[in-house]
Parts: sequence; C-alpha cells; structure tokens
Amino acid sequence: MTKTIRQAVSIAPGHNKPNLSRGQKAFNTLIRQIEKRRERLRAWEAVRPTFQKRYVDELLPLVRESTDLQGKMVHRLDSAWEQKGLTKTERRTISQLITGLAGDLIDESEDAQLKVIFNKHSRSDYDSEAAAEREDMKTALEAMLGIELGDDFDMNSPDEVLQRVHASMEEQQAQQAADSHAREERRSKRKKSAKQLAAQAQKDAEQAEVSKSIREVFRKLASALHPDREADPMERERKTALMQRANQAYARNDLLTLLELQLEMEHIDQGTINDISEGRLKHYNKVLKEQLAELDEEILHIEFGFKESYGIAPFIDVSPGTVLRNLTNDIAAVRQGIRELETDLLVFQDVKQIKSWLKQLKRRQASVRFDEMSF
Repeated sequence: MTKTIRQAVSIAPGHNKPNLSRGQKAFNTLIRQIEKRRERLRAWEAVRPTFQKRYVDELLPLVRESTDLQGKMVHRLDSAWEQKGLTKTERRTISQLITGLAGDLIDESEDAQLKVIFNKHSRSDYDSEAAAEREDMKTALEAMLGIELGDDFDMNSPDEVLQRVHASMEEQQAQQAADSHAREERRSKRKKSAKQLAAQAQKDAEQAEVSKSIREVFRKLASALHPDREADPMERERKTALMQRANQAYARNDLLTLLELQLEMEHIDQGTINDISEGRLKHYNKVLKEQLAELDEEILHIEFGFKESYGIAPFIDVSPGTVLRNLTNDIAAVRQGIRELETDLLVFQDVKQIKSWLKQLKRRQASVRFDEMSF
C-alpha cells in the first residue's frame, strides 16, 4: 500500500524576484502557523487515549489508596492527641495537622468521623466554614464574570457551576448580540452617505471575491476528482476518498487543504503557487487568517475540556507534549506519599515515638521554609 505524502504549500523566491512581497511573506507565515495548529491538534488526538488509560489504571487507584491512608492518619493523630505526656505545644501541633488533613479529606472520604474529629480540633463547625467559603467563592465568581448566579446556585456541584456559568455567559453574549443587531438595524435605517455606501460596496465585493477564490479551487478539484468519470475501480475508489476530503475542506472554508489536494493531484505546481497574483493573495490571506482563528478556537476548546475532565486548574498551561510527563511525575509523587504515610503510621506506638516524630516534622518544615527563602 502506497503512503500518500502531503506536499507542503509555500511560496518560494524566484530568479527574477529573489525577495518575496509582503503578501507572499504573509501567506507563508499563515501557512506555517496553520500547520503548527494542525500538529497540536493531531498531538492531542494521539495523546488523550494514552493519558486516559494511565490516569484510570495507575493514578486513580493510588489516589484512593492515599486517601484511605490519610484517613487512618487522622484517626491515629486523634488517638495520639489523647495520650498523656504531650506538651501543650505538641498537642497544638497535632491539632493543626489534623484540621489540615481532615479538612481536605472530608469531601473525598466516606468516613463520617472525619468531620467530628475536624470540629473537635478546629473548635469550629466544618459545615458552617464550608458554606461561608462557598459563598465567598460564589461572590468572587460573580464579580470576575460580571454575572448573577442566583440564590439557588449549588457551589458543591462542579458540573452545576460550569453549566450555570456557561448558561449565564451565553445569555450575556446573546443579549450583546441582540443589542448589536438592534444597533445595526437602527444604523441601516439611517440614510448612508456616499462614502459609507462605497465602503459597504467594497466590503461586499471583497467578501464575494474571497468566496469566489475558494469556490474556483474547489471546482477545479471537483472536476478532476469526479469518481463517475473513472473506469478503473481502484482509481475510482481513490478519487472518491479524495473527493470526500475536498468536500469536507470546502464546507469548512479550509483553503490550505484544497491547495494541498491540488498539489497532491499535480493540478498545480510550485511555479503556479509562486505566481499567485497579489490580488488573489489578498483574498487567500483573508481566508487563511479566518482558518487560523478557527483552529485556535478548537485548540482552546480541547485544552479547556481536558483540564475540566482531569481537575486541572484553569490557569495551568497544558500541552500534548507535557501532559504524560506530568502524569508520570504525579504518579511518582503519590507513590512516594503513600510510602511516607505507611512509615509514619508505624510511629504512633508510644509517646516517645510521637515526640520524636513531631521533632522530625518540625525540622522538615523549617528546612522547607529555608529552601523557599533561598530562592
């Protein structure tokens, strides 16, 4: 089976014109930018199944194991706190450890006692604190997005948060679009000046030329690729597949793919590309800019969805080239945390061991603070 090699579209300097024009340089730049976006999309398509499998098969079981061990640690710390022989400072340290650890686990664990232990050592009520924190988050979210989320809004549900935010933003956008449409209608009813009429006519003519440019490329391909005109069954099958690609590209206004198909079919050569007129280049570049913007929007949608699916903070950058490496690091970190938890759980046999463990913990924390100050 022969592998199809896609030929790159670009304008090369000629003997008579060693330097490219501004439009030619813009054309080549847009082609390179589009190809980079295509490569990123292909990379995401390739990496996501692998990431999903490793996330489910390796990371999630380790996270569950770590959560169980942390729950045991809360109970061991609570029991240690009750033992005689500890100073007030040591008890206070243990209480701080318990509130920090239990506070993170309550929503993830099915252990109802964690909330009781948290309230005991924090001298507060977890539910009240959580409700106040959710209200603060809701207020901040409303201020940041400029929307009203309503009194019935449930901050406990990430899905509802996203749905309500999306719905509110769509409502805002719809209102803005309606306002804009109303303004345009009011403007259209006013009598336009000769200058405005000329500008609108030029804009319409340019858009018509852009559509015509893409349509001409497509028509030439469609004429050459029409499967019904081919007697050879294998060649007819090949042309059918190419025609499907051409139809899809035309429906998306994907000029670059149409030009690549022309090169692949040898209906244009490098000389033809080099000799594209400046007027035609202007129209091509407009289409390519729109195509580039659509690819950027698609990448943004994919990467936002990826972060949403795996609980990655929206402000963190993700890329198909780093997510597997980061996942490997996360798996290693959770494994290391499990080993440390298993070791620490053995410590709580008597007061002497607990005191020694607290001293080691204090030294580790001081070392971390020193390292942070050094940088």
